[in-house]
Amino acid sequence: QVQLVESGGGLVQAGGSLRLSCAASRRTFSVYTMAWFRQAPGKEREFVAAISWSGGTTTYADSVKGRFTISRDNAKNTVYLQMNSLKPEDTAVYYCAARADSKLLVRPNQYAYWGQGTQVTVSS
Repeated sequence: QVQLVESGGGLVQAGGSLRLSCAASRRTFSVYTMAWFRQAPGKEREFVAAISWSGGTTTYADSVKGRFTISRDNAKNTVYLQMNSLKPEDTAVYYCAARADSKLLVRPNQYAYWGQGTQVTVSS
């Protein structure tokens, strides 16, 4: 079992930046693939980015490629999402997720562990 707690959301103007953090409770955090998803009002939860246990492999949704960067610090049991050049359509609740293997998968039902989410609002 692993508990995830997100932080760093807020209100930002279009073109601005935010960095989200996700702290994990488990000391074996380093073996988990970590991912970020988001869900806007009235829409399904969608994949944003994922990172391998070592941090050496990442994958991104096309909508955020080149603007967002996922990274992790296994010594701090924390994964990050640096979001630059934010757009109003990035407005959503952002969730951190984990799965206990090395596969970088993109569907929400493929991740067993979830945080409570953090709101990101981008004004135009």
